[in-house]
Amino acid sequence: MNFYAVIIGTEILNGRREDKHFDFVKHALAKYGHELFASFTIKDDKELIKSVYRMIQADPEAVMFSFGGIGSTPDDLTRELAAEVFTNKPTLPHKKFQQDIIEKFAQKAFPHRIHMADLPQGAELLHNPVNNMSGFSLQNKYFFVPGFPSMAHPMINDVIEKYFFKTTPTYRLTLLANTSEETLISLMQKVPASIELSSLPMFVQEKPKVELSLSSQNRAALEQTFELFKKELEEKNIPYKLI
Repeated sequence: MNFYAVIIGTEILNGRREDKHFDFVKHALAKYGHELFASFTIKDDKELIKSVYRMIQADPEAVMFSFGGIGSTPDDLTRELAAEVFTNKPTLPHKKFQQDIIEKFAQKAFPHRIHMADLPQGAELLHNPVNNMSGFSLQNKYFFVPGFPSMAHPMINDVIEKYFFKTTPTYRLTLLANTSEETLISLMQKVPASIELSSLPMFVQEKPKVELSLSSQNRAALEQTFELFKKELEEKNIPYKLI
């Protein structure tokens, strides 16, 4: 699974609010051995939101957590755009959600709050433990929650615990070598696609070093590939340490 976070909010980009979702999602997924594949922080802009949603929809392995834009003000665009992108149908009033809104707000549910229940067709409600103003999901892989961390984070925790608690362990091996990346590029080019490679160059006391990290769910292939880098460094008498 490729996990995406989409954080919608002009107020985050212009500095009026600080993002609290990225770190939360990263750690919430890590509890179950998952990692974020990508994270986007974007403005409340129709075309931009649709473009990001469509890109994610094109990934057959995608799981998306979308934060923000499901309130009752004119800049809350998520429901309408999610319907357009993921169902290609207009929104419809969700009867249960309508009842929840009316029960909470009575006459103040009209004329605006009631439209929070206009959801993409086929949407399922995500319980909001703070005020029962639900988020929603589509196909058990696209999840839409409020922008407020106090509401959104418990909702996403519930989603991960319910749908994504099973995982295959990912293994990682890392070394720090007293050389530049150039020394190891030829080997890097031979790393199999099943192994994720990360190379981080740095200078320590004006001398080049490189932190090389490999990860994979295939432990045997990971260890075999990592040994090739160790052998290369040893044959060239380049000091390194495992970290």
